[in-house]
Amino acid sequence: MKNINELIKKIEIEKKNGEIDLSSDEDLSIAVMNLVSLEEHLYFTAKRTSNDSYFDLLGEAREIRKEMMRKLLPKEKYEGETWCATKHLLASSMRLYEVGTKCTASGKKEDAKDMYDTSFKLYNLFMGLRLKLISISEAKETLREEKLMSLSDIINKLSNCCDE
Repeated sequence: MKNINELIKKIEIEKKNGEIDLSSDEDLSIAVMNLVSLEEHLYFTAKRTSNDSYFDLLGEAREIRKEMMRKLLPKEKYEGETWCATKHLLASSMRLYEVGTKCTASGKKEDAKDMYDTSFKLYNLFMGLRLKLISISEAKETLREEKLMSLSDIINKLSNCCDE
C-alpha cells in the first residue's frame, strides 16, 4: 500500500462494484468509537470525582464495546495485532473528529480541516484492516509514510494493549 489515497480508492471501487456494503459496518464502527470515548469519559470522571462507581460503568461499557467489536472483527478471522490496531484506529479517528468540531466551533477552519482529514485517513485504515484490503504491516507503513504516528507510537500502542 503506497499511501492512504490508494486504500481509499480501493475501498471506493469495491463499494461501487457492489462487492461490499459498508453502511451497517460504518454505523457499528461509529458506535464502537463512541463506546471507546465513553470508556475514556468514565475513567476521567472516576478519577476527577474520586467516585469509583464510575469504574463499574466503565467495565460495563468496555464489555459492550468488545462485543460490538467482535461483530466487526471475529477473533478467529484476524491475526494478533489486528484487534488492537483497529480499536486504536477507531479511537484516534473519533478523538480527532471531536477536536475538529471544537476547532470549527472556535473558528479555526483550517485546523478543523486538518483534523477531519487525518480522522478520515485513520478511519479508512481501520476499514482496510477490517476488510482485509491491507495487512498490519501495510497499515504501519502507511501511518509512518503519512506521518500520522511515529514508529515508537505505533509500537507502544500495539505492544502493550492486546489483552482483551
